[in-house]
Amino acid sequence: MASDDISLLAEALSKTHVGYGELSYKGQGLKLDNTESVKELVREIEEYQGLRALRLEGNTVGVEAAQAIAKALECKDQLQSCHWSDMFTGRLRSEIPTALRSLGSALMTAGARLRELDLSDNAFGPDGVKGIETLLKSSVCHSLQELRLNNCGMGIGGGKILAAALTECHEQSSALGAPLKLKVFIAGRNRLENEGATALALAFQLMGSLEEVHMPQNGINHAGVTALATALQHNPQLRILNLNDNTFTKRGALAMAQALRHLRTVQVINFGDCLVRSEGAIALSAVLREGLPTLKELNLSFGEITEAAALVLAQAVQDKPHMEKLDLNGNCLGEEGCEALKETMDNMDRADILASLSDDEGEPDEEEEEEEEDEENGKEMKENGVKDKRDSPVKPEPTCHPEILSFLSSPTAETLLKLGDNRTGLIQQHVDVSDSDKVADAFLRISSLYSDDHEVKKAVLETIDTLLKKAFSGSSLQTYSFLSTLLVMLGLLKGEGKVKKVQVLPGHLLVLEHAVQQDYFPQDHASLLDTFVARHGKALKSCSHARDSLKSTLERRISPEC
Repeated sequence: MASDDISLLAEALSKTHVGYGELSYKGQGLKLDNTESVKELVREIEEYQGLRALRLEGNTVGVEAAQAIAKALECKDQLQSCHWSDMFTGRLRSEIPTALRSLGSALMTAGARLRELDLSDNAFGPDGVKGIETLLKSSVCHSLQELRLNNCGMGIGGGKILAAALTECHEQSSALGAPLKLKVFIAGRNRLENEGATALALAFQLMGSLEEVHMPQNGINHAGVTALATALQHNPQLRILNLNDNTFTKRGALAMAQALRHLRTVQVINFGDCLVRSEGAIALSAVLREGLPTLKELNLSFGEITEAAALVLAQAVQDKPHMEKLDLNGNCLGEEGCEALKETMDNMDRADILASLSDDEGEPDEEEEEEEEDEENGKEMKENGVKDKRDSPVKPEPTCHPEILSFLSSPTAETLLKLGDNRTGLIQQHVDVSDSDKVADAFLRISSLYSDDHEVKKAVLETIDTLLKKAFSGSSLQTYSFLSTLLVMLGLLKGEGKVKKVQVLPGHLLVLEHAVQQDYFPQDHASLLDTFVARHGKALKSCSHARDSLKSTLERRISPEC
């Protein structure tokens, strides 16, 4: 080693902060290639009694140097924290697994019990995960509480290897009576995609101990998001959830909303840049109204959320006492929508929690919306290998009564009345009230028959009441999902998937007006409808009288004193 290099190392070591149990070489830019280059560093490690934390981040360590450091760690049985991020800059990718194996082997020889392992910002790929696989499976990691692997390029393969290692670690530690209780998991920017995320989800569900999960920018779409949602609801102490810059769409958002209903300690949710969209925002609004009592921050920025859905979200956070930040920047509110949102937050005395709206994308163009919906429908059907059946008659279940088949395929007042006094029971048996699409479709088909004829009107209203009373007996999330689907079908909300808009008829709105006056229809649901009817009245201009009547009834329901 050249004398000037030795001088630089000596100077760096002289600046090393040695705190209680911690030896730090953080950010010193040391180029450690061989045994000679780490001679002084190794000596410091060997002489440090009671070493609990070793910080090597911000340097570059070669294989030979890593092996020398590893040798010094073989007797450090009290080591708990390894801060080894950004430690291989400029090294060949093939070198990193060998260096990691050496360091991991030393920890196993020492019998250390790690609490923290940080290998972030090391571009080691799947092979790098193999380099720590044995360590993660060993008793050294039975006590692990924080695992940071941010920006490591693990890929799908690395994610699967990591998931398997964590699973084995949990199984082995459980067999010894002290199961792995990982609290913090950080793995952003790793290209995990659906397969990697799904594999990790199984490990998360098994552990059930997570308090923080950070997995932004991983190319995960609704399938992987759904798997993560299922797993996270089995982690009741979850406080922070960051899935920024993945792709939820409606299915992922609904799955995540369902999971959040089971979690009471969540404080920070970051679903920014996740294409949550308006339907997803409405689903999350339902969860906000009935749960998440300790929530402090909600980030739904850059999610293609439109004005009315943003207002529904705003109303949902009104009674969150711990709320500190609501980020809806970069959505599709438009200038008037931004002002309406600010006014709403101000009227609730919560203006201070609303983040900047400076990057709002503006209201979506209606023609562009229709084109996007058609494109999404086509993609989804192509993925599922099915033809476009939106214009085909409804195909009831095989067990469906033939008279119900006739009615729902082509509803008329005559066929409704022919069903007799048992019509409500027959229709209720056929329509799966847990499926928002089916309930909304049945509602629109039946309400389209509304007329001034006393017998027909009575049959329509009785049937709708029975259907909705059963549908609204479930969770708030389930009924919010029905309402958002209904709004999409009525053309008041941009949707995705295979939901088809209908031609709005006065009967649709008049029956809806009847429904909102009933006991089974909660006030917050009326508030949601009022927001959309008020903001998108133009879509209902063909039924202006029925629209105005519905609007008046909604206003009375929301503010009975008026």
